[in-house]
Amino acid sequence: MITASPIFRPQGRPMRVAAFMSGSGSNIRRLLEQKSPHYEVCFIFSDRADGQCQGQNIALEYGLPYFAHDIRRFYALRGQSRTVATARGLALRRQFDAVAARLLAAFAIDVIALGGYMSFLTLDGAVNVHPADLSIVGPEGRRRFVGDDAVFEAIAAGQSELRASTLWTDAGVDSGPLLMVSEPLAVELPAPLARLKARPELLRAVADQHQERLKAVGDWVVFPRTIELIAQGRLGLGPGGVATLDGRLMPQGVRLADIA
Repeated sequence: MITASPIFRPQGRPMRVAAFMSGSGSNIRRLLEQKSPHYEVCFIFSDRADGQCQGQNIALEYGLPYFAHDIRRFYALRGQSRTVATARGLALRRQFDAVAARLLAAFAIDVIALGGYMSFLTLDGAVNVHPADLSIVGPEGRRRFVGDDAVFEAIAAGQSELRASTLWTDAGVDSGPLLMVSEPLAVELPAPLARLKARPELLRAVADQHQERLKAVGDWVVFPRTIELIAQGRLGLGPGGVATLDGRLMPQGVRLADIA
């Protein structure tokens, strides 16, 4: 018998969610459109205050509190780049995140939903969505398609289909426990892959098109579904950080077919 702990234990009230975003917020919109009785989005937080984030518009539309703390300006005023590779960089990132941490405490947040949040996060308790199948590993056992260029790299590697994944974040880049994996999107190339790889700008355009198409069958499906399963107390973490659904180990991530 395995020992599994639900990520959230229902407490006779909706799970309280904080939505973090940096851009268009399409994933956050999908959370709000669900109108779930099991979770409620309590506020929207953005790391951009330069008009490039749609968070304020979404918050206004749904009558939610909105907070923006511009990370570029935060670092510029301190004479530091955004990298966290140094001790000072990590210390500054924790200082930046301390503002959001106070908001999480004030709103009694249970889970952070990262919907296109482009900053490294030093806070615990977050679900992220990634445009790749994180169950795919290389010969060395590491996840193959991580980081900002995952779709491009998957297509360049000859993958015939793409999927989106959700994960419980940790201190690494797309390295946290895998929670859910979407249905596939077939890769459709306008020319042989070798020819596209000889023209990187063409391969880049193909990757961008596929990443946009993947949202509808991938991100926008598994992201809200993951939050819903957590809110229902069905999704948990077992030994080694392996996802569990209703107490059953899901080492390859929960698939839609697994959900009754």
